[in-house]
Amino acid sequence: MKAKGKTRVVSRKKRTNNAMLHLVLAIGSLVFLFPFFWLLSTSLKEEDQMKVYPPVLIPTRQVILEVDGKKAGLSTMKIGTTRVKVGEVAEFEDGRKRVVVLSGQPCAGKSFVVDSDSLTKVRTFGLKWENYTKALDFLPKETHKGLAYLWNTVVITVLSILGTVLSSSLVAFSFSRLRWPGRDIIFGVLLATMMIPQAVTMMPVFLIFRWLGWIDTLRPLWVPAFFANAFGVFLLRQFFLTIPRDLEEAAKIDGAGYWTIFWRVMVPLVKPALAALTIMTFIASWNNFMGPLIYLNSPEKMTLAYALQLFQCDHGGEHGMLMAASTIVMLPVLAIFFFTQKYFIEGITLTGIKG
Repeated sequence: MKAKGKTRVVSRKKRTNNAMLHLVLAIGSLVFLFPFFWLLSTSLKEEDQMKVYPPVLIPTRQVILEVDGKKAGLSTMKIGTTRVKVGEVAEFEDGRKRVVVLSGQPCAGKSFVVDSDSLTKVRTFGLKWENYTKALDFLPKETHKGLAYLWNTVVITVLSILGTVLSSSLVAFSFSRLRWPGRDIIFGVLLATMMIPQAVTMMPVFLIFRWLGWIDTLRPLWVPAFFANAFGVFLLRQFFLTIPRDLEEAAKIDGAGYWTIFWRVMVPLVKPALAALTIMTFIASWNNFMGPLIYLNSPEKMTLAYALQLFQCDHGGEHGMLMAASTIVMLPVLAIFFFTQKYFIEGITLTGIKG
């Protein structure tokens, strides 16, 4: 009986600990999600809701009605001690507005010119999707409402992923499964390159691409991916080391060469690592700002990250459109990570575990 009682106490404590853990994780997730919620909410607000305190979390829009055959915003104002409903029929350059008192109110039908501060807008839940269309309309005509930016970014991202995955997996296979003189020394040198700041190599790399005549083209942004990178090689090498040698030896007995072993035996077994590397390469390439800033000059060849920075410089004061443009650029990254996070986490957690 005592043993059963202890078991129940332990089980209750375990459930309590699990509940507390999930509660902490839920609160943490809300904290991290709030900036994105604020970005999305602001992109759908009217301009006057972005500068009020306390901040407005749920977007609302002014109720629109018809006054004398024209659309007018519904507001309330005080006439003496009575608050009446009015329609905003006109706005002047000095910020004042002409309003008409609605029927059924005291002074119905009368027109007044009042300051905007004396009006209280009548609002209801509503989303200002016009921020998104306006943001696209403000882009240069030669970009076809941003489609040129999107196409350039997609081309660079796809080619970067193909180049990184193919070259890094081949080099990692060589470092992990093949034996050749100086292998470990060269691998150490490769890892040491990860400690070199990008600013050190920026100028030499630029001079090389200028000598090749690749400035103001997309090639400097994806061609280097086909020469592997140290992190990708390290990630995949650690995965290749977890694969038993017996599989490789069995393939050799069956007459398979190194290319067949790599493509038909090793690659299918390291899919989690390849998926993780693909996701990281996608995010890095999609959000790459420094590369386009250095190598691109023509507006029609710019990427989304570079175009977003230029949009911020031109329309930084129009917060609704800026947040809408930021949301458009960010959504693909969030969608990719959301649907592939299982493979990303699996690839990272299994790296370096030898079987």
